[in-house]
Amino acid sequence: MSGMGHIDGHTVIQTGAKANADFSRRSLLGEILDWMLAPLFLLWPMSIAITYVVAQNLANLPYDLGLANALQVLGQQIEVHEDAVSLPISAPARLALRIRENDGVFWKAIGPGGDLLGGDGELPSPERTPHDQPNITYYENHTLRDFEIRIAYTWMDLSARGSGPVLLVAAESVDRRTQLANDIIKGVIIPQFIVLPIAVLLVWFGLSRGVAPINALQRRLRARKPDDLSPIDERLAPSEIGPLITAMNDLLSRLEATLLAQKRFVADAAHQLKTPLAGLRTQAELAMRGEPQANTQASLEQIIAGTTRATRLVNQLLLMANAENPNTMEMSKMDLTHLAQDHIHKWIHVALQKNIDLGFEGSDQPLYIRGQSLLLGEALNNLIDNAIRYTPAHGHITVSIHAHGKRVVLAVEDSGPGIAPEERERVFDRFYRVLGSGVDGSGLGLAIVREIALRHEASIVITDTHRKHSDPKATGTRIELQFSSMLQRTLSAPGAEG
Repeated sequence: MSGMGHIDGHTVIQTGAKANADFSRRSLLGEILDWMLAPLFLLWPMSIAITYVVAQNLANLPYDLGLANALQVLGQQIEVHEDAVSLPISAPARLALRIRENDGVFWKAIGPGGDLLGGDGELPSPERTPHDQPNITYYENHTLRDFEIRIAYTWMDLSARGSGPVLLVAAESVDRRTQLANDIIKGVIIPQFIVLPIAVLLVWFGLSRGVAPINALQRRLRARKPDDLSPIDERLAPSEIGPLITAMNDLLSRLEATLLAQKRFVADAAHQLKTPLAGLRTQAELAMRGEPQANTQASLEQIIAGTTRATRLVNQLLLMANAENPNTMEMSKMDLTHLAQDHIHKWIHVALQKNIDLGFEGSDQPLYIRGQSLLLGEALNNLIDNAIRYTPAHGHITVSIHAHGKRVVLAVEDSGPGIAPEERERVFDRFYRVLGSGVDGSGLGLAIVREIALRHEASIVITDTHRKHSDPKATGTRIELQFSSMLQRTLSAPGAEG
């Protein structure tokens, strides 16, 4: 239905306006940069820490290998003579152990009895543990004379020569290791300080170029005329925002349909208002020119009748506008049975004037739904008024309310001429009246019922009545409002909030 489209379209427009307001406070480019660069800057310190650890390991490898080679040199100098262990250092061995003064390898050797065989006695002597294997090199960090050193030691097995194990220790300062590690770190980190800003600028430039089509689309939309609702050419935008363009085209299509419907509504309303007002003027002129006793009374009655029709039409137009606006009134829990009984009493005297039997069928138990009592009351009034207009004298009109599962059904059934199946969709159009009916009206009653039903998410069903009528040509009409959200019936007060 067009009403549903109108309501959905209006909601989408409001949501889109809110989204645009939120979007104006944020930058798409800035948000993408945040999500790209924030993890980068968070991972950068981790990268520096990992680089430091790796650099330390890389710096230790060659120097630890040099200490191991020094232990091999010392082990080759060990001599055993008749259970006596000695360490005569040859000139080539000394040259290998101390290449430069104060920059070579410190060493010492401890015999099986704990005596110093040679070297620097101040070097630490590690205690042998059960886990230490012979001829295996172990490494430790120590402090000697207020500077850090790294030692390598091994327990040289001399059992094959008839002697106990000899402890060989080689050590050197960690300064060169630290210097090498720092050089490695500088070689890795310093280029990052240069590359990272360049990478950020390149990313920013690339994203700026990437969102350029969106900015161009924005400029084209801003340059459009206010009445230009033609679809946007999807070929002018990147494929990634194709769904957005499709949604915008759908919105423009619905907006165009809504504007056309509003234009037709204004034109029809103006035409409908012009007719009774013209009649009022004519009747007023006749009343002024005619004889006071013969024509004045009849003309005034016509003026009153025309004024009544014009007033009702204006009220219906206002009600239509109110029903189409989803933000005018709030929904609350209400008793539909009580509402129907209350409004039926207001129409009894009108039905009696036309010799129509107006009755009510339903339980006295309250049936609660969430709705707006004023709008639902007007919808019921329009259904009853429509039934009274089309039901002949001595006819029957029944208003019924019953629960069907979780639904509540409000129905108005009459014994009138009925509505042809091909007309049942059109009777809800504004200002539409069935041709040949001869019934006066504005054609807004059922249109208002439809808008109110859409507001309450209720469905409308039109069927023929199944009861027998005295008039064989009369089929009768039954119009149902089916509410799909019946609430609990445990409350005692109608309209109480749940």
